Amino acid sequence: MDRLQRKKELESIANKRVLILDGAMGTQIQNLKFEEDDFRGSQFSDWKALLKGCNDLLNLTQPDAIRSIHKNYIMAGADCIETNTFSSTSVALEDYNIKEFAHDINEAGARLAREAADELEQNEVRPIAVLGALGPTNKTLSISPKVSDPGFRDISFDEMRQAYLEQAKAMHPFVDFFLIETVFDTLNAKAAIKAIFDLKLDSGEDIPVIISGTITDASGRTLSGQTPEAFWYSVRHAKPWAVGLNCALGASMMRQHIEALSRTVDTRIIAYPNAGLPDEFGEYVEKPSETAEHLSKWVDDGLVNIIGGCCGTTPEHIREIKESVYGKTTRVVTGKTSGLCLSGLEPLKLAA
Repeated sequence: MDRLQRKKELESIANKRVLILDGAMGTQIQNLKFEEDDFRGSQFSDWKALLKGCNDLLNLTQPDAIRSIHKNYIMAGADCIETNTFSSTSVALEDYNIKEFAHDINEAGARLAREAADELEQNEVRPIAVLGALGPTNKTLSISPKVSDPGFRDISFDEMRQAYLEQAKAMHPFVDFFLIETVFDTLNAKAAIKAIFDLKLDSGEDIPVIISGTITDASGRTLSGQTPEAFWYSVRHAKPWAVGLNCALGASMMRQHIEALSRTVDTRIIAYPNAGLPDEFGEYVEKPSETAEHLSKWVDDGLVNIIGGCCGTTPEHIREIKESVYGKTTRVVTGKTSGLCLSGLEPLKLAA
């Protein structure tokens, strides 16, 4: 199945039912208990810097493990899987002194996801989309890292754009969508959006973009200070295939923010919360049935079009989420925005 056909089929399915996204990659990698030598592999056996914890490097050094994780999520019911490239910009990889491998890591990450999807797509007779994940990086364009110098920035917009462009180009042959995710700084997201626009001009191919922000705390705002509605209006020009929220919060705390977006946006809503909040040991203990119960109610109330899991979620979470929403209708996309819920438009209704 080619990219265009897959997109058409997914759009047709998305008009009838909720699409299922995969769950956490990091959680699955942690369960493998890889040590320094596993991260290094033979290619980086003599590397001077420590590499343990650089999960995206495993695309090169432990490809079978990454491919297997993707397959587990697909078999659990995922319609869409994310590439293992969350921290694969040259900006983020500089922490491990391997930024020169950004292209290779991104290309391998996208290819592994595509291989897993292609194999199971035929077996399960359904389209499986690969989402090229572009994470927020470890820098911020909106906020100074120096309290004493509010105007200071340690990276420019164009440097950030170029890093995202390199990442997107490497993934381009293998992905069905680009996913700009865990956005805590909207200006960072704008750099990624510009990079994807630039790639479209260079390649002549329009790959849809999905954008997901993150609400950092009980304030109900992103780190750069925006409410979910304000975040939407800041990225709406990108005409995203879907927009929503992920990470930071569990489903019980995220719901109010998804409700706000669902009343406001004129495209699909994506949501993939954490498995609750971590306990005092940093462990996510929300059971798959608990996460599924929350998200099933979101579907019942017509809030979402795509659901999955972020930190702490597993293939079992995804399996239970899919089972809990099987056969249920999806949120109707009106094609109109409510103007921050002040225009008097009728609320969204469930599909017939």
